[in-house]
Amino acid sequence: MLQKFYKYHGAGNDFLLADNREGFLSLSQSQIRHLCDRHTGFGADGVMMLERSERKDFRMVFFNPDGSGGMMCGNGGRCIVAFAADLGVVSGNFPIEFEAPDGLHTAVILNQAKGSRSSAGTKGPVIRLKMGDVSGITEFKDEDAFFLETGARHLVKFVTGLEDYPVRERGKSLRHDPRFAPEGVNVDFVEVVRQANQPLLRIRTFEKGVEDETLACGTGIVASAIASCFKGIPFVKAEDGRASVDVKAAISTLSVDFVPQDRGAGDVWLTGPAVFTGTVECFL
Repeated sequence: MLQKFYKYHGAGNDFLLADNREGFLSLSQSQIRHLCDRHTGFGADGVMMLERSERKDFRMVFFNPDGSGGMMCGNGGRCIVAFAADLGVVSGNFPIEFEAPDGLHTAVILNQAKGSRSSAGTKGPVIRLKMGDVSGITEFKDEDAFFLETGARHLVKFVTGLEDYPVRERGKSLRHDPRFAPEGVNVDFVEVVRQANQPLLRIRTFEKGVEDETLACGTGIVASAIASCFKGIPFVKAEDGRASVDVKAAISTLSVDFVPQDRGAGDVWLTGPAVFTGTVECFL
C-alpha cells in the first residue's frame, strides 16, 4: 500500500504524520523504526496518526522512533493541531479539542487560520496547547534535580555550562537509573540565564524512545518550567498568580504558563510554532 506522510516540526522536534480517519493504516514497530531512521528511512523523532474521535475533533496516536507509544508529546500535539487545520478537520477560529494518550487536550491556533499552510521550512502557525495538570513533584536536593510527569516522565536537572555539558553520556545513564525503572525517564538538562533582565531557561533533552538528544521536547520544556518555579526561580507572574516561563531549546524559544500549586501546577499551557516541511510517500 502506498502511504503518504506529512512532515512537521515543533521547535526542531520533527514528526511524520498520517491521515488515518478511515482507519486503514496500522503500523508495526519495525515499520515505525524504519520510517524514523535517519539513514535508511525518512527520519523523525516520532510518528503520529490523526484518527476520528466520537467525542472530540480528532484523536492523536503517537509513537516514538523505537515503536513504543502510550505517552503524550507536547511538540507533537502542537504539530498535529496544525496538521488537522491543514486537512480542514478543524478551524483556527475556534478552540480545538482532541484525544491524546494521556487524556483530552485543548488547543488554539493563534496567528494562522485553516488552509494557510506555511511553505516548507518557514515559520508556521503558533499553537497554544493545554497540557495536563501536574502533581507530586519529587525533589532530589543533592542533585539539584526534580522528577515529575507532564504527559511523559521527566527528570529535570539544573546544571551550569549547558553548551558543553555531556548530555548524551549523562542522559543515557540517568535514563536507565534504577530509581525510574522499569519505564525509564526522559532527562532534561537546564541552565538558568538572564535575558532582558528576566530569567530564561536553556534546555537540552535526552529522550527515551529516541535514545538520543533531540532538538526539543515539549513535555520536557513544560517539566523544566514547572520545576524551575518549584525551585524558586523568580519568573514573571500575572495578577491572577499565573507564572510565565520562556524556555529556549536548540533552535526555538517556547513559552509555558501555568498556575503554581503545592508540589505541582494547574491550567498548564505550552505555546510555540508548528512548521510544515513537506511530504513523503512510501510502500508499506
